[in-house]
Amino acid sequence: MDRLRALAALLLIFGLALAFAPLGQAQQRLKVVASFSILADMAREIGGDRIELRSLVGANGNAHVFQPTPADGRAVSEASVLIVNGLGFEGWIERLQRSARFKGKIVVASAGVSPALTADDHGHSHGHSPGGSASTRKKAKVDSLPDPHAWQDLRNGMLYVDTIARGLSEADPANAEFFVKRASVYKQRLAALDARLRSEFAAVPQGKRRVITSHDAFAYFGRAYGIEFIPAAGVSSESEPTPRQIAALITQIKKENVRALFVENMSSPKLVEQIGRDAGASVGGTLYSDALSPPGGPVDSYTGMFEHNAAALKAGMARN
Repeated sequence: MDRLRALAALLLIFGLALAFAPLGQAQQRLKVVASFSILADMAREIGGDRIELRSLVGANGNAHVFQPTPADGRAVSEASVLIVNGLGFEGWIERLQRSARFKGKIVVASAGVSPALTADDHGHSHGHSPGGSASTRKKAKVDSLPDPHAWQDLRNGMLYVDTIARGLSEADPANAEFFVKRASVYKQRLAALDARLRSEFAAVPQGKRRVITSHDAFAYFGRAYGIEFIPAAGVSSESEPTPRQIAALITQIKKENVRALFVENMSSPKLVEQIGRDAGASVGGTLYSDALSPPGGPVDSYTGMFEHNAAALKAGMARN
């Protein structure tokens, strides 16, 4: 009898092991690394609980001056998928890939985008060679470079979603249907938001749709929603402007006759506020361009970034 009971117990344990084996396998999540927080949020929306996600450049981080750590290298070496923006945005990514000996799948999120071109005279090269200053651009032809901030147009964001979903599906075919369905729902939300913003900005008189920003990252946003973004001359995300550059910026603001002045979440707000006071302009708040806020903050998602920026821009342009 004891032998029969022992045998029954062994069979029960064996049966339970078989029953839970598929569950254990399903819990093996795809390891994904995104280069910065906006791409990480997109990947989270698409991958859900089927992926293990890490963002190299975190909340409020500056991808232009980012220096990968050994921990970042280990995360990349262990990942199955590496999601990058491309268009020269991450000037450090190829070195990191080589040093980490990354063997997984690289997903270039901007692959389906028709890039805008820029002379890249706004103080950061995104890994490109500098294109020349604004003054030299007026005097001579400057080689154009792709503007990497393509996510600032929600229609491009939808292309990003397709590319990321396809990359995750190729890396993890067993969950491909899951990724595609979530991507479809996410794109519907982006399309609805895009349509609403186009309608709201169209209601703003065209003469008021002009703003000055501390970072030239909104060309795609301006093209999509009919706003003229004037980059603040001499203000860079990589270094503080000199007194001469500050004086030139104040002159620029007065000449442009724009009262809506915005600082970006990676720049020094105190400096921009001082410039605004000296120029007779009013700082309309913080715009988010290259990074999200920490979880629970005012802009902790890609859609939240557009909601926040749109509200701030409409309030600022009303003062023009």
